[in-house]
Amino acid sequence: MGADGGGTGSLETRVLVLAPTQRDTRLIGAVLDEAGITSRFCHDVPDLCAAALDGAGALMLNEEALAEDGGASLATLLGQQPSWSDLPLLILTTRGADSPRVARAVATLGNVTLLERPTRVAALISAVRSALRARQRQYELRGHLAEHERTAASLREVDRRKDEFLAMLAHELRNPLAPIRNSLYLLREAGDDRLAIDAVRARMERQVDIIVRLVDDLLEVSRITRGQIELRPESIDLAAVLDAAVETSRPAIDSAGHELRLSVPPGALGVRGDPVRLAQVFANLLNNAAKYTDRGGRIDLGVERAGRELVVSVRDTGMGIRPEMLRRVFEMFTQADGARDRAPGGLGIGLTLVRRLVELHGGRVEARSEGPGCGSEFIVRLPAAPAVDEANGPADGRDGAAVAVSVAPATGASRSLRVLVVDDNHDAADSLALLLRLSAGEVRVAHSGQEALELLGGYRPDVALLDIGMPGMSGYELAARIRRRPELQPIVLIALTGWGQDDDRRRSHEAGFDHHLVKPVAPRTLQSLLGSLRASAEAAG
Repeated sequence: MGADGGGTGSLETRVLVLAPTQRDTRLIGAVLDEAGITSRFCHDVPDLCAAALDGAGALMLNEEALAEDGGASLATLLGQQPSWSDLPLLILTTRGADSPRVARAVATLGNVTLLERPTRVAALISAVRSALRARQRQYELRGHLAEHERTAASLREVDRRKDEFLAMLAHELRNPLAPIRNSLYLLREAGDDRLAIDAVRARMERQVDIIVRLVDDLLEVSRITRGQIELRPESIDLAAVLDAAVETSRPAIDSAGHELRLSVPPGALGVRGDPVRLAQVFANLLNNAAKYTDRGGRIDLGVERAGRELVVSVRDTGMGIRPEMLRRVFEMFTQADGARDRAPGGLGIGLTLVRRLVELHGGRVEARSEGPGCGSEFIVRLPAAPAVDEANGPADGRDGAAVAVSVAPATGASRSLRVLVVDDNHDAADSLALLLRLSAGEVRVAHSGQEALELLGGYRPDVALLDIGMPGMSGYELAARIRRRPELQPIVLIALTGWGQDDDRRRSHEAGFDHHLVKPVAPRTLQSLLGSLRASAEAAG
């Protein structure tokens, strides 16, 4: 007689048998054992039904078991099956479908196969194996349904988090937009009050910086996720990186009245990495600590050597993190409960940036907290490298990395530039032209590609700033047309656009642009570029 075995799989593939006589039990057991089919023999219908609840590939029973309560018990058992299940039922009968009990079973119990007694061994084995194959297909369907449910649950979770993110994004964008709108009204009412104008302008600059930071964070995550971020590694002293991070985060820390304690061991802390990206990591962690700590709290920033690693710790006395959230804090768009109310101004992607950037440097980051109200600690581990050798390093101090050159604004005697601004957004074009007239010189505006080409029939600018996403004729097409005209070759073309991915920069270069600036461009950045172009023109002249 076959054994059940110990696993769920063997329970689900066994045949439960309720034979009419002890002799039949021995004969059926011997036949199934010879065929390698696992079986269990039951004493009565309740025993059969109880065993079936634990798992079965098929049921085999004699028609006498269907009498009265036996048939009702089986009907109840089979009626409680899940949607994927249609448990095969093999009935041993002497009269076939002519038996009233068997006829009722065929009509009410579902997946029924009749085996007339005496049954040939080959026919019995064939029927059992056919039933088990059918049952196996049902198990496969169960697996597909379970996988489908897992996928559906995952999609529901993604959809929920997407909705939360969009609501959060709208909230965080409205926050700075409200004071900007109010400030514009105040500017109209300020008249010649210089102090009021300066205060309003400073407020608007702060709010615009918030919007720019939100957009930049989103783009950073997108680039890192797709593997399109490029590090510029060099041999650096981690202490200098931490100084830069503290300088960046100092306004947020000071405005919240926090105490910042630094613990940096003496001597160089050599690492190999991108100083800008690493400073971004620690500035994010410091800003996070400042945001989620009640006013007047304490933030500890420390670094120590641990074997071949440098370990940086950012610890705060803030709101803390629940244990179940510790596993999720580095996931995209995740914020702790209550974080939105206590610390507005973020999308829940700062820690995702931290983790991705640290991993790109061959390191790892972890979060610790004893729970709500107990503060948090973020620990970054980076591979240590030999200390920075400033005496033997490259002259520019960047191991071959690109160095940004900033040219001072031209003096009043410097040559003025002729500039063309092309943008279908009238407000954007006109405000940029007004800004450029303060420093560049002659500025003209066109609001479409065709209008720009007509203007270029008689106007020869030194520089043209072109929006890319214009209707009708895009900035790419306009730049290509300009480059095809020999008389317009000297014009320096600058793409001024909201598209800032690597592929966008490649396309603008292929279209003939000399520079690619992403909106909103800081006025100082644009003035520095124009100053460089002006200096180049003067040198060439």
